[in-house]
Amino acid sequence: MTDTSWAAFEARLDEAAARIDGVRRRSTPEGVRYERDGVEFATVAADQVAFRLLPDIARVALRTPDVTPSVRGEEWIVLSPDRMDVFTYDRAVSWFESAARHAADR
Repeated sequence: MTDTSWAAFEARLDEAAARIDGVRRRSTPEGVRYERDGVEFATVAADQVAFRLLPDIARVALRTPDVTPSVRGEEWIVLSPDRMDVFTYDRAVSWFESAARHAADR
């Protein structure tokens, strides 16, 4: 991937969403929300994306640069990258796919 813009990042998340059965994308005034089986698992707003992960994964993700806890609870993390690169894209898509797969588990 050579395009490291925020728009390309959002497009990668949309591509991941299209590969997972039951994922629904909703545009809101605040940004984009992703749901599966009626459970919200990711949001994109301005220059950040939040994921609802399994607790163990969320704790490990918090050790990653540009990741902070979310006010939404311990299962949620917020990724606000200073710069976009292929590693940021890969981490975000992995977290997105994990969050989508486990959305209805809880």
